Amino acid sequence: MLESNFEKKFHELINDAELPQPQKEKLYLLARRSRDNQKKLQAKFNSLQQSIDYLRLGVKYLIFDLEATRRENQQLREKLRKDSE
Repeated sequence: MLESNFEKKFHELINDAELPQPQKEKLYLLARRSRDNQKKLQAKFNSLQQSIDYLRLGVKYLIFDLEATRRENQQLREKLRKDSE
């Protein structure tokens, strides 16, 4: 369910409920806090996802560099072996 649909249904439910005004206000307050906390959680999740993506990219670069270094070392060993013969 989309967030806008959820909020619309939630407001309809609260308005249709047979609750005294203080309890309705309390329910609205809790709903707003819940929405704010959900938005903060979503923002933190997005930030975490970006950090993970950045980490993955960094690991890929490190693996590429490691493989290149291994190839270079192997080539130098072969050259040293040929030179010593």
